[in-house]
Amino acid sequence: MKIEAAVEALAALAQESRLSVFRLLVQAGSEGMAAGMLGERLAIPPATLSFHLKTLSHAKLVKSRSEGRFVIYSANYAEMDGLIAYLTEHCCAGDATQCSPIKKC
Repeated sequence: MKIEAAVEALAALAQESRLSVFRLLVQAGSEGMAAGMLGERLAIPPATLSFHLKTLSHAKLVKSRSEGRFVIYSANYAEMDGLIAYLTEHCCAGDATQCSPIKKC
């Protein structure tokens, strides 16, 4: 991951509602969640949620797909893993015993 992409992803997550949306999508798994359900679960009005989802999508942290009348959003795990790898690259001055392992879902 390049530094520009890392900065964009971190900036997208540096807001309470967007971080909550992203965490809920991570928990939802690859099945994802409809935008309406996201809004209900987090008590975010539709227009505000749309703004936050656009920011997360632009940072490539979430993906969307259409299913009938619904737009389903899901976390982009590859991008999330790339950001985590970027942040932990060369961790702990090369002493891998200091870094806790990342558990895969």
